[in-house]
Amino acid sequence: MTGKNNTPLLDKVRAPSDIRDFSISQLKTLANELRNDTVRSVSHTGGHLGASLGVVELTVALHHVFDTPKDRLIWDVGHQCYPHKILTGRRDQMHTLRQGGGLAGFTNRRESEYDPFGAGHSSTSISSGLGMAVASSLGGVDNHVICVIGDGALTAGMAYEAMNNAGSMDARLIVILNDNDMSIALPVGALSAYLSRLISSKPFRSARDLAKDVAKKFPRKIGEAAAKVDEYARGMLTGGTLFEELGFYYVGPIDGHNLDHLLPVLKNIRDDNNRGPVLIHCVTNKGHGYKPAEESADKFHGVSRFDINTGKQEKSHSNVPSYTSVFARALIAEAEADDKIVAITAAMPGGTGIDKFSTHFPDRSFDVGIAEQHAVTFAAGMATEGYKPFCAIYSTFLQRAYDQIVHDVAVQRLPVRFAIDRAGYVGADGCTHAGAFDLAYLCTLPGVVVMAAADELELMHMTATAAAIDDRPSAFRYPRGEGTGIELPARGKVLEIGKGRVLREGSTVAILSLGTRLGEAMAAAEVLAAMGLSTTVADARFAKPLDADLIRRLALEHEVMITVEEGAIGGFAAHVLQFLTNEGLLENGLKIRVMTMPDEFIDHDKPDAQLEMAGLKASHIVANVLAALGRADKVDPAIFSQIA
Repeated sequence: MTGKNNTPLLDKVRAPSDIRDFSISQLKTLANELRNDTVRSVSHTGGHLGASLGVVELTVALHHVFDTPKDRLIWDVGHQCYPHKILTGRRDQMHTLRQGGGLAGFTNRRESEYDPFGAGHSSTSISSGLGMAVASSLGGVDNHVICVIGDGALTAGMAYEAMNNAGSMDARLIVILNDNDMSIALPVGALSAYLSRLISSKPFRSARDLAKDVAKKFPRKIGEAAAKVDEYARGMLTGGTLFEELGFYYVGPIDGHNLDHLLPVLKNIRDDNNRGPVLIHCVTNKGHGYKPAEESADKFHGVSRFDINTGKQEKSHSNVPSYTSVFARALIAEAEADDKIVAITAAMPGGTGIDKFSTHFPDRSFDVGIAEQHAVTFAAGMATEGYKPFCAIYSTFLQRAYDQIVHDVAVQRLPVRFAIDRAGYVGADGCTHAGAFDLAYLCTLPGVVVMAAADELELMHMTATAAAIDDRPSAFRYPRGEGTGIELPARGKVLEIGKGRVLREGSTVAILSLGTRLGEAMAAAEVLAAMGLSTTVADARFAKPLDADLIRRLALEHEVMITVEEGAIGGFAAHVLQFLTNEGLLENGLKIRVMTMPDEFIDHDKPDAQLEMAGLKASHIVANVLAALGRADKVDPAIFSQIA
């Protein structure tokens, strides 16, 4: 494959309707061109390439057979959707993928009528698709709903809950299992393809129904025996017994890269209006058709910009470790000293650093799949037996297990430790993956210790602190990306619970920072000092319990107080304000301002641009101080870059 864009057939496609009359030969050519174009686009922008390459033929087949957007097509997880975006009128915008003002890296309802449901988190397609199918039925709308679920999304319990519900409702729903990394498939070949065509066909369905009707005329035991013979015969041939038990008519497995196999099955299913929910099992290869992706360990799951010919990615070279790697290092150090420490993640071992922990302690590392709810309660169970579980989950994904955090951990006061990666804005992954709400949803829970690391050294200390907390739940949050370059020890130290630290003393302005906004707070203090405003800067360290003594002193000894956090409304600042109110510390003229993420979702962009839009930079801190003092001073923006 080269970087040359030779796509004469794809160049003629402006919408899926343009390919409805294509011959199978043209569709095969289109698939090759679409794969090349997908690789070319992502080579310039980066993104989730491997999963998209695995569904190229499936994407072409679905848009050829079904009448999208009238027929609803849902991609789950949404990062499989790049070929879909190209075919649905967004090809000319693919160079803006995951960039500010450009296309999202997932399906997005605001972006196109061909994206009926946004899917940043996984395993939602069957539930949403069932809702669409039932709504169509209630409204008398004659259309199909197709859910493509894959790239591990079927490891989540929600998918099975939805299938169980769909099966009991006999809804008209088509689920396509994109099996690209699971081992439930039987060998895919000519016999399997033949059986799939046969099973999905009307004659087979009619004969099967006729057999059932005849069986009903016999005594009950004979009828039940006939039904079981049919069920288990199909199960042995196709491996679909599980899905049949959930009420789905199972077809497959079929080769998801072979249009000769895909098209007849999809057409059979499309044309049979009497069938309830159907599951089509497609076996695909992640990264298919692009050699560097096929040979890569992660199949080019998520890539930066790369050279098309070699697959070599353009990665920035830095001697500064990422927060994720620092957490892994800190946890390994704690585990070397305590054999009760175990690590748990939900399908993100590389993203959370648990893969590094696993190389040192394979028997104490657990990846439970895309099952955050299970991960939390699994950790709770281990905690009851005296183990010290660290549950490492992205902030945005931990939201999915909130009930388990409350009932299975907090209510029982079990010492589960939550290592919350990707806290704050996450750049190109956009608002669906931003860690905005963990402070708000954790600080409301009685007895939970909540920490936020200002830098990578603090992260090491907080990992050690969490390991030492053995009488209640604890959590510590840290951002995506690189640290500050601070020197790190071999092992962190245990912090005093609920105590912050003062980094700079002043007398007029107090800036109370939580987490990685501390650097911006220090920069703001420099500017304020140059303006004659003596400024104290404190790092709260703990969102819960609050450092009451520190907050009281800041309130009593300063004219202005600013709180800064990279979290949503209702988090750290809300608890500080409640404390100040109840202590009567707002009644003596203290001017206070709180700085949080704004009450809106900020789309994908560079992290620095997102922070600028959110108003969480040093310049915004200075502006808030001046506004509180009633001063309208104009500050030269250049001074902030000089300080930085």
